[in-house]
Amino acid sequence: MGVKKTDIVLLDDKGIRCDGRKIDEPRNIMIKAGVLKNANGSAYIEFGENKILAGVFGPRDVHPKHLANTDRGILRCRYHMEPFSVSERKNPAPSRREIEISKVIKEALEPAVMLENFPRTVVDVYIEVLQADGGSRCAALDAAAVALADAGIPMRDMVSACAAGKVADTIVLDINNEEDQEGQADMPVAYMPNLEKVTLLQLDGVLTPAEYKKCIETAINGCKIVYEIQKKALKDKFFGDMSP
Repeated sequence: MGVKKTDIVLLDDKGIRCDGRKIDEPRNIMIKAGVLKNANGSAYIEFGENKILAGVFGPRDVHPKHLANTDRGILRCRYHMEPFSVSERKNPAPSRREIEISKVIKEALEPAVMLENFPRTVVDVYIEVLQADGGSRCAALDAAAVALADAGIPMRDMVSACAAGKVADTIVLDINNEEDQEGQADMPVAYMPNLEKVTLLQLDGVLTPAEYKKCIETAINGCKIVYEIQKKALKDKFFGDMSP
């Protein structure tokens, strides 16, 4: 059949991707903590072309009261894409995809948050996607974790997220929107770097067992890169810019 046109566009014969990156190179990442004065904790992230805000409120009383848990706190997450975040205007009502990603983010953050420390309360995480590119769920998770830490919520570890994938029969780190649309596989991973535990692993596509293992390793390496940027964002917020 020959080489597909999308393969030529996505990855050239020198291993350079469509946006000029190497196969193991993440997009540019910038995180700033404490950007919203009315939230208990907040963060803003630019992850490639993704631009995302996260705000945290709580711990606070649960309403309605019957939802309260007497043994531990509740974590609630809402992931929402603004109508102008994508090229064609999105309906502002929550889509099935947004509801699914909200649940995924909540379940990825829960192992890190010490909810047993504040029973009968709730911590709300609100995530607003201002501009979407490939990998928005990972970028949203990264911002949410920094916002939780900024709010002083007790956590066992930071949660860092990054995706890997298969493009033109090659495992690559941090797939962008074009690679997400035209590539062969996408694997978002969230990871607690100090505890060395995975809190999220999804796969869209088909991989061989060897590719699957390499994809996880590649994604975790990306998570470790993100972790250093998350730490710097919090240090800059609480101790000032430490760079020389």
